[in-house]
Amino acid sequence: MDPATSSARRLVDDLNARSGLCLEFVGAAAQGEVSEAVFVRRPDGRDGVLTRSTAPADFLRHIAGVLALARERGAPAPRHELVTDVSENAVILQERLPGAPPAHVTARTVDAIVAANDLLAGVLADRPDVHVPKLHLRESGDGWCLHETLDRYDERSRRLLQWIHEVGEVAPTHLAGVDLVHLDLVPGNVLLDPTGAVSGIVDWAGIGRGDRWFALLKLRFQLAFLRVTRPAGGPSVEPEAISRLDEIFDKQVDPVLLRAYWAHASLSLVDWALRHGPRDHAEHYLDIALSRFIP
Repeated sequence: MDPATSSARRLVDDLNARSGLCLEFVGAAAQGEVSEAVFVRRPDGRDGVLTRSTAPADFLRHIAGVLALARERGAPAPRHELVTDVSENAVILQERLPGAPPAHVTARTVDAIVAANDLLAGVLADRPDVHVPKLHLRESGDGWCLHETLDRYDERSRRLLQWIHEVGEVAPTHLAGVDLVHLDLVPGNVLLDPTGAVSGIVDWAGIGRGDRWFALLKLRFQLAFLRVTRPAGGPSVEPEAISRLDEIFDKQVDPVLLRAYWAHASLSLVDWALRHGPRDHAEHYLDIALSRFIP
């Protein structure tokens, strides 16, 4: 038995011992699906998904409440059925939504994701307690979005950083709005049904209150990155998918905000890749960041 499967089985056994749920281990998520997700089945036949989290259980219950609001608005978010502590981490038992991540991303796929993201509009109108993400265009974040990383790397990263600072002079410091924002909206966290419609959006570890369009900037960068790198287990991406998303941005998003969101995504992904990823990943993200708006 491989280490990942062995770890997944231990998690199910531990949860069963603590909760008495009698969950059956079905399998672990394949590469390209939600990281460290464990598929289980209840005694009544309902399928579920277990995910670990280092976040406090109370915060995870907060997320569960927010997702309940999203489902009331028709958003394809999973129901979190149980949040509890297991060993050193919290664990979430959520319903397993139908569908699978896209194997091939087209312009039609992009339209489907945009339509699903639109269902998050106004969800948090009565929830001012939800975190409002900050755009780190003027100064570094706490352990991420580090300006110093770009300043130290090379001439291209410094040119990007200079542009980010220029955008930051006129851009807001935080997101504005009352939409629910998924902070990791990438192809692997989107499930499609056989018709190509979105049947689920998963992995809600990071959420925010603000402008739902912000979420689609990470998708834009990820699609361009996947198209260049073509990682094993990842989807193929048609160039029309990327141009379609750019077309939607240009029509739907205020130009000042679009530049601010692009600047934040550039900073976040280039900084992360330089500090944690292979050097060629950082170069790819730099290429993407410099491909629009920057003279």
